[in-house]
Amino acid sequence: MSHLLVNPRELARASGFSHAVVAGDTVHLAGQTAMAPDGSIVPGDIVAQFRRAFGNLLTALEAAGGKPTDLVSVTIYLTDVSDYQARGREIGAVWRELAGPHYPAMAGIGVHRLWQEEAMIEIAGIAVLAEPDTA
Repeated sequence: MSHLLVNPRELARASGFSHAVVAGDTVHLAGQTAMAPDGSIVPGDIVAQFRRAFGNLLTALEAAGGKPTDLVSVTIYLTDVSDYQARGREIGAVWRELAGPHYPAMAGIGVHRLWQEEAMIEIAGIAVLAEPDTA
């Protein structure tokens, strides 16, 4: 089976990884932080970083031919689980704004730190592309 490597121009340049890999009808989405296209982490709190990180994940998914309802699994790595939990309503509102009411299987994992020291969150995912409409 061949693999398609997907690196959308809207995201920071991938170096040593791909933003997404399509294998058959499955899209493996690399962990996305709140990285702007210039490589910097966007300023702000966990809600602002969630918005950017999840937006980056959805950008990679769209470039791979998918949409939010194709997500089957999302893993969220957090440097401060308590802060994420305290801001859950706001984060949920951002999720619904960007992806609608579709919620895949999810895991939240507390970590000491992420690759970029100022990053508070990293989101990875797996999607299964829907069958195209044949009507």
